[in-house]
Amino acid sequence: MTGGRAGSSGADSTASAVGLTVDARWERGEGWSGPTALVATARGLRSARGADPAPDLHLAGTVLPGLTDAHVHLALVDPAALRRGGLAAVDDLGGDPRVLAGLTGTPGLPAVRYAGAFLTAPGGYPSDRSWAPPGAVEEVAGPERAVVAVDRQVAAGASFLKVVLHPGAGPELDDETLGAILARARAHGRPVVAHVEGEGQARRAHEAGIDRLAHAPFSERLPDDLVGAMARTQQWISTLDVHGWASPTREQDVAIDNLTRFAAAGGTVVYGTDQGNGPLPAGIDPRELLALGAAGLTADGQLRALTSTPTGAAFTYVPGEAPGPDASPEDLVAWLARATVLVPDDLTHRPGSAGLALETPRRTHP
Repeated sequence: MTGGRAGSSGADSTASAVGLTVDARWERGEGWSGPTALVATARGLRSARGADPAPDLHLAGTVLPGLTDAHVHLALVDPAALRRGGLAAVDDLGGDPRVLAGLTGTPGLPAVRYAGAFLTAPGGYPSDRSWAPPGAVEEVAGPERAVVAVDRQVAAGASFLKVVLHPGAGPELDDETLGAILARARAHGRPVVAHVEGEGQARRAHEAGIDRLAHAPFSERLPDDLVGAMARTQQWISTLDVHGWASPTREQDVAIDNLTRFAAAGGTVVYGTDQGNGPLPAGIDPRELLALGAAGLTADGQLRALTSTPTGAAFTYVPGEAPGPDASPEDLVAWLARATVLVPDDLTHRPGSAGLALETPRRTHP
């Protein structure tokens, strides 16, 4: 959802705009608001302005920015099912970049950003895994090859890079090669995400300058001073449900403990599930949200985690009464289970065809 700022250019003409009202709205940095007048244009939703058309439809529910899962593997799931499950956007963290480039902008799919191939040491994880499709892994033998590997992913459209720090599963990137990957990524203006597994690897990722962890650290309980330092420089993708898939494990307990202290220290928590890794629900994962609640994230904190990425014109609509900022994790989960991904075209050309709870406009709304 673009909000009031995105609709300020001349291209955002009121000629094709549709006015509407909603019962409630939530925006990053602004929080909750009550009954609100909005305008749908080709660019998305924004707040109504003086010259805009009067509302001619009402959405009985809440609008949110588009929801994002920041850790998926599209080669291992049905991308359309993720959209039907309430996801407006996804970040693919390891796949053939040529295949992923073909999915971007495809109608009926979430918006797709991707890292391209896993960058790992020769023979390193996950080069020997049967689930890794052709083109999903690039083995990097030294700093010079690191530059080539990064350039290849960026040329294929990668929005970020993915490195593997998992010594227990095979050879790992040495410090010089890891540094070369990071330096080349910085030169391209691309952040670096790391798969971190094994004792000492979270500290190594922090000291190397990794921007985002693909998983909340689960191999060991991190000391408080390290967690505090990481909270100042990194983002963590949650992926809590992947540890046991509804059967909690020691790894999940460790991850929740680390994430609880990371969030309390002001760290940025990003919602992600590792879609494609085991029996995870397609779309929004209720168990992931409940685990985030167990880590101390409020409803507002969970919505921030779910809206980590701008999703263009797509937005989320949830019919019915909103749970409010102090909702329990259970209430939030039940509410988000009704979430639907919409684009302005659903309102401007096909009202009623997307299962919308449409009503006569409430002209008393501001």
